[in-house]
Amino acid sequence: MARKGWVSSALLMALIATLGGAALLTRLGPPVALTGAPAVATARQDSGVTVEYRGWSHYKLTSPMGKIVLTNPFITNNADAAVTVDEAIAQGADLILVADGHGDEVGDTVPIAQATGARVVVNLDLSTWLIGVAGLPQGLLLSGGAGSTVRFEGITIQVLNSIHGSGYTPAPGEPRVYGGTAQSYMITFENGYTIYFSGSSAATMDMGMWGDWYKPDAAILHQDASHNPRDAAMVGKLMTTNNPNLKTVFPHHHRLQPQPGGLYRPADLRNALQEAGVNVNFIEPNPLQPYTLTK
Repeated sequence: MARKGWVSSALLMALIATLGGAALLTRLGPPVALTGAPAVATARQDSGVTVEYRGWSHYKLTSPMGKIVLTNPFITNNADAAVTVDEAIAQGADLILVADGHGDEVGDTVPIAQATGARVVVNLDLSTWLIGVAGLPQGLLLSGGAGSTVRFEGITIQVLNSIHGSGYTPAPGEPRVYGGTAQSYMITFENGYTIYFSGSSAATMDMGMWGDWYKPDAAILHQDASHNPRDAAMVGKLMTTNNPNLKTVFPHHHRLQPQPGGLYRPADLRNALQEAGVNVNFIEPNPLQPYTLTK
């Protein structure tokens, strides 16, 4: 009898606990998924990379986590600049990639970096001038020559070679001096999406190796008014070496409108890519129009 009484009491307590739990669920509702930072971070990483063209070779790349990468922020004296220096500063920057020492590559790097705290990726020789003459704080420089890897808050920059000059003028009226080697950049964002920015480079067989190693999803290729589009298209073709990922190509170094004496336009690069058998989505960007890229 004592055992039966104990069992009955245990069953009664279990029933009360169950009914109490049901009543609690009725008051609070069913459990919901947590929406803390990890889930938000995952959602943002899946949101893609946004590309915005600001004129000449100045692109704004916004990462899935909201980091802003600028290429060659040439604004002052750029007839096609889509933003002012003040607007560029107000919109922010986290990384600035400078391809060489020419004025249209360095552009307004110094005032933008000083105002935003953006880190500047540049070759070592040019960084010496940026610190000593231009007044850029050393702490903002992420110097690296070809072959270097730069990592910054989830973004990886592979610094690569470029077939181009890199001289710079220290001050108005002074002779041009050596500015180190020109560079191009392979940019891998937090979600793994990778963009190759060619700088002003001509095609080189090294690019086939880089395409195989880094497998870019998109490329921003040099196409000015005198650059043979067949050469620029070969850069795109080499980037497909053992790489099925390349789906999108943008041009840079072009004027918005044809200029007297200009030989080539971005459309010529589009045609040259097709003739080379490079099947990509070629985008001749409208200034400030955002293009979102995903794998």
